[in-house]
Amino acid sequence: MASIFDKLEPATQRYDEIEASMAMPEVATNFEKIQELAKERASLEQLVDISRQHQKLVHDMEDLRAIVQEGSDPELANMAREELEGVEKALEDLSQALKLALIPKNPNDQRDVIIEIRSGTGGDEASLFASDLYRAYTRYAQINHWKIDVMDTSPSTMGGFNKIVFEVQGKDAFSRMKFERGVHRVQRIPDTETQGRIHTSTATVVVLPEADEVDVKVNPEDLRIDVFHAGGHGGQNVNKVATAIRIVHEPSGLTVVCQDERSQHKNKQKAMAMLRARIYEAEEDRKAAEMSQTRRAQVGSAERSEKIRTYNYPQDRITDHRINSSFHGIPKIMDGFLDDIINALTSWDEEQALTEAATS
Repeated sequence: MASIFDKLEPATQRYDEIEASMAMPEVATNFEKIQELAKERASLEQLVDISRQHQKLVHDMEDLRAIVQEGSDPELANMAREELEGVEKALEDLSQALKLALIPKNPNDQRDVIIEIRSGTGGDEASLFASDLYRAYTRYAQINHWKIDVMDTSPSTMGGFNKIVFEVQGKDAFSRMKFERGVHRVQRIPDTETQGRIHTSTATVVVLPEADEVDVKVNPEDLRIDVFHAGGHGGQNVNKVATAIRIVHEPSGLTVVCQDERSQHKNKQKAMAMLRARIYEAEEDRKAAEMSQTRRAQVGSAERSEKIRTYNYPQDRITDHRINSSFHGIPKIMDGFLDDIINALTSWDEEQALTEAATS
């Protein structure tokens, strides 16, 4: 009888082929090919691990059944029956894990990310909320041992941010942070409010999978690069030396600016990373528009204009509107402890995918 575990054989065969290919001298010296194979191998590792667990459990189950059927030692047979129940349960759990593993993965899940937070409606309070979100994400990055690198900032007069762009490097960065894309709304009494009125403000979060030169080929002739004097923080050095970089990708009209580094070269590197991410995202959006719309309900595909979450400070409640769930303890959550929310979104996303896979 066909089993879901039969689907593991092509994956394990391909994994072995990749291992063999990467050991070949002509491949080992080809950087782009090695990168390509390493990514494919990483995508198969979970299936290979499940295959190995399955083989061990099947072997254990056969041994235990043989002891039960032989039955010459009643005490040993009873122990084998008890162990057999555990093995059968482990196989059921492994089958569920395999179903999840077989769901088509977002190809960007293993990528680093570039996050852009912009203040929305609400004036100074919106810029302060943008700063609060940035702090929450940086704390979450620290908890996960990820690296943060600020790429561009536009501070507000009240100490918040009109805009801040930063890179997050680390394991599963995109797969976790993709759920933050959209409009975040805050309801609270600002420090400047003298009559105790609750204000509503918003901030918009954009999460871009980082793309390298292998993913996005940019023709230098399509770029207009402007060098100018940085404004804002940085002391007199930024005023005396032109280090800020603006890059315009003329075919698409995409424009990026980077001025946070004192080095023109570093600003250009960061600006190019931002530009590649935006070009990559535009291409991904184009592909998605051409495909079936059945998975548009997934939380990870929220539009930038979609209100995804409300932070109600007076009631100490954060509500994620995509899954209609509320979470309490705003101070702790805004201190970077986002896992409860992100785990709930991940589980909902997986359940949607399993339902669609079962009906397709």
